[in-house]
Amino acid sequence: MVSEQAERSLSGRHILVTGGAQGIGQAIVRDALQRGARVSFLDINEKLGNALVEELKATVGESVPVRFALCDITQAEGLSRVISGLQGDYGPILGLVNNAGRNSYADPVEMTEQEWDSFFALDLKASWLTCKYILPMMREHGTGSIVNIASVHAHMTFPNFFPYGAAKAGLVGLTRNLALDEGKYGIRVNSVSPGYTLTPLLQGWFDENPGSEDRALSVHALGRMGQPEQIASVVNFLLSDEAGFVSGADWRVDGALSARFAG
Repeated sequence: MVSEQAERSLSGRHILVTGGAQGIGQAIVRDALQRGARVSFLDINEKLGNALVEELKATVGESVPVRFALCDITQAEGLSRVISGLQGDYGPILGLVNNAGRNSYADPVEMTEQEWDSFFALDLKASWLTCKYILPMMREHGTGSIVNIASVHAHMTFPNFFPYGAAKAGLVGLTRNLALDEGKYGIRVNSVSPGYTLTPLLQGWFDENPGSEDRALSVHALGRMGQPEQIASVVNFLLSDEAGFVSGADWRVDGALSARFAG
């Protein structure tokens, strides 16, 4: 649950979340609703997207201000059309969370050009595309906040994670430049770099790699990993006016993981 102080921090604001059907994205959707936002979210998993809406209607009420749209955000034309429709439902989108993405493990010699293009289309290009179609609304209204979900892999990484590390570093770079370019319109742009966060995706990786969960826990200063809700609260704080002088920043939400010297 959000604090009493934060409860209306996004009151009446239309927020769009990509990859909102599960994991960190779903937590952001739930938290934003608790803060009074009208929330639209995009995902390619229609079953999970519809299930989340139905659950929210059952638990919060039929009038809960949430919309799900099936959308492949790597396809510019379809994305533009979906965003236009959501604007018609809830008004201008003045908060954007670029959360959708996936992991990539690869050898730099063995990875194919097609695999590279497909991965970067989602993990980097799509964040620019959503900004491209939403920034005009924010510019027109003289306000807006964008949060890009990067990763500690933008700063430190593992062997064979080179596509993921490159994409997340690119996302942090995109954040800095957009903050500089859009500040004159009253638009703030920040990124959040989560560390180990207990999503279904991470748990699946732990299950496939025996011993990996214990090794991960052993290097965490707090002795535990993050929960999606803990990432969501930081994201929605950055979307809100409470963070009104925060722009161009990358917030590491990793429980001090990246403060540790590897040796």
